[in-house]
Amino acid sequence: METTLFKGTPVHTCGRLPLVGCPAPRFTLTRGDLTELRSEALKGRRIVLNIFPSLDTAVCATSVRKFNQLAASLDNTTVIAVSKDLPFAQSRFCTTEGIENLIAASAFRSPEFGREYGVEMTDGPLASLLARAVIVIDEAGQIIHAELVPEITHEPDYEAAVNALKRN
Repeated sequence: METTLFKGTPVHTCGRLPLVGCPAPRFTLTRGDLTELRSEALKGRRIVLNIFPSLDTAVCATSVRKFNQLAASLDNTTVIAVSKDLPFAQSRFCTTEGIENLIAASAFRSPEFGREYGVEMTDGPLASLLARAVIVIDEAGQIIHAELVPEITHEPDYEAAVNALKRN
């Protein structure tokens, strides 16, 4: 279990983020068209998982916009915005905001995602949603960066994620 904060109050997760240097857990998420997005389909690509509670919050929406901008300049990299929002809501947000450089994917049918990545919140007002985190995976499927954002209402460290990609 890890601890983050929501407006200064401690919130716990169901486990720990995967450690840098370890293999990334496999995942299956749901795209906006309700098809599955499996990690195996991204083999040989670098992956940035931008994980957050809900697109219906300003900070989450900002992180998706920012990663969309960054994704345009990242070679051989797939950026995935992951929340438990319904795929319809994710699609609507991406269409409205002109998000074209990343994949929005829902964990609403994949409870194992939150557990295996250690990001499902177990208490607090957002219990059962995903905590704000960024996981970067290299072409070989190894974790090269993992950040659990210390305060859910804050943005992630975009520069650290991009720097992890530049080092590999």
